[in-house]
Amino acid sequence: MKVGLSVYNISAADLVDLAVAADELGFESLWLGEHIVLPLDYGSEHPTTGATAHRHHSGPIVDPSTILVDPLVALSAAAAATKRIKLATGIYLLPLRPPLITARMTATLHDVSRGRFLLGVGSGWLEEEFDAIGVPFAERGSRYEEAIEILRLAWSGEPFRFEGRHFRNGLVQLSEAPVAVSLILGGNTERALRRAALKADGWFASGTPAFEDAVRWRDRLVQLRNENGGSGEFPVWVRVPKPDPDDIARYRQAGLDRVLVWADQVWPATGDLASKRASLADAAALLGV
Repeated sequence: MKVGLSVYNISAADLVDLAVAADELGFESLWLGEHIVLPLDYGSEHPTTGATAHRHHSGPIVDPSTILVDPLVALSAAAAATKRIKLATGIYLLPLRPPLITARMTATLHDVSRGRFLLGVGSGWLEEEFDAIGVPFAERGSRYEEAIEILRLAWSGEPFRFEGRHFRNGLVQLSEAPVAVSLILGGNTERALRRAALKADGWFASGTPAFEDAVRWRDRLVQLRNENGGSGEFPVWVRVPKPDPDDIARYRQAGLDRVLVWADQVWPATGDLASKRASLADAAALLGV
């Protein structure tokens, strides 16, 4: 069983301390969520609101007290300070950035981490955030699809042109050799699962789904990949509601061998570094990390 950590609302310095401790203790991965800005008095609802996949961390998803960091910058710092742990975005808001810029930054992070970086992406849900950045919210789906295609072309190491509805470029090349960034797609809808089965290197569940939902979505991914000739390893990461070894055993028995624990449950927001590391060590021992 591979146990990772899902983190959000954390300072960059605290993230690096957490990454170092988690690396030493043997956690499999560290996933950092993001928003770019804090829209105040927003009315948008997360897609999992009201469903069984509703918990995101210990507070509101976005409010004035939320600590936001740039995930690629923060994970680069974590990469420089660690040796084994996988470092992932969970998730990165792909439609809000020019994809060639994302391709360059992620290729650099792949290099800094010596291949330990996973780019987990999603299309976004917070309309007011799109308004603040100046990207039409209604275009997020089509921008997402084009950006995924451009990332694959850019990482291929080959020269390419692209002519899309939103993005276009003449003949360009990102690097002389291919860059093997793992692209992990999130989302629990049928459309998201189908996209992941066809275009991703793995899947990351949105929210904290109920056990039964996680198994059902995993089974649907397997079915879709089989129908479309998918082959090779296709890892699936699912957050669990709490760091309980008996609950996690159910996931292992169902063949879900990569689970994520919310970091705020095992890494206190306050206290000195020694007490935080002791809390994480206790959790690692409890979970059999």
